Parts: sequence; C-alpha cells; structure tokens
Amino acid sequence: DLPWSMFGENFTTTGLLETEINIGDKFRIGTAEVMVTQPRMPCYKLGIRFGRTDIIRRFLASERSGFYLSVTKEGEVAAGDEFELIEKNTSGVRVVDVTRLYSSDKGNVDLLRRAIATEALPESWRSYFQERLEKLIDKH
Repeated sequence: DLPWSMFGENFTTTGLLETEINIGDKFRIGTAEVMVTQPRMPCYKLGIRFGRTDIIRRFLASERSGFYLSVTKEGEVAAGDEFELIEKNTSGVRVVDVTRLYSSDKGNVDLLRRAIATEALPESWRSYFQERLEKLIDKH
C-alpha cells in the first residue's frame, strides 16, 4: 500500500479557514499554483468509519469541511511550504457559504444566485443550486 500523501492529494494547514477562503481563491505552494473549487463533503462512509449515525450532520454543522483545490500550474511542493495567496476571488462565495447552502441555509436566494455566478465552483454544484433556486422561485 502506498500512503495517500505520495499522490499529493492532501495538505494539512493551519490558518486557512472556510469562513475566510473564497471559492476561486488562488494560492502558490512551492512552485505550484492551485485554486479553491469546493468544500469537501462527507459521504456515508464517514458514518461507517466513526460508527455514528449522526456524524454527517455533526460534520456539516461544524462548518469545518476543508476544501478541494485544482492545480492551475504544476510545480514542486514540499512539506513545510506555505500557502501564499496570489489572487482573492472577491466576487466569489466563501467555502462555508457553499456548505451552508447545502445543509442549513437552503432557502437563501441571494446566496444561491451568488454561488451560481461563481465560475470557479464546479458545474455540478452550480446546476444543483440552480435547480433549488428555480424550485424556490416557483413556490412564490
């Protein structure tokens, strides 16, 4: 078995908070550049792993999901390299906003519209929020 870290899939950070990071923010790490694309969302396997039926609800309520990054420029990354903000997506939504729209703030029309307009958010999320917005508008 190869450790997960050999594939470069995980970073452990301090100070990068879901309440402060926007979808679309760009960072330099070592000589690589990455962009924040979406929060990490729990699946049923989390409940199995922890042996708790309420773990997914608790995970979402914590609003500490972590987030996924896409590589915009390949490069070398080493342990201890710092995340350097190179571009703030001021027109985007925060990572926590996407989590809230999914879990606890489902009827926030303004936030739904802002999320849909955030180009860095994957199309699957934008379509999901568009369908929700259309249902909300149809109710009124």
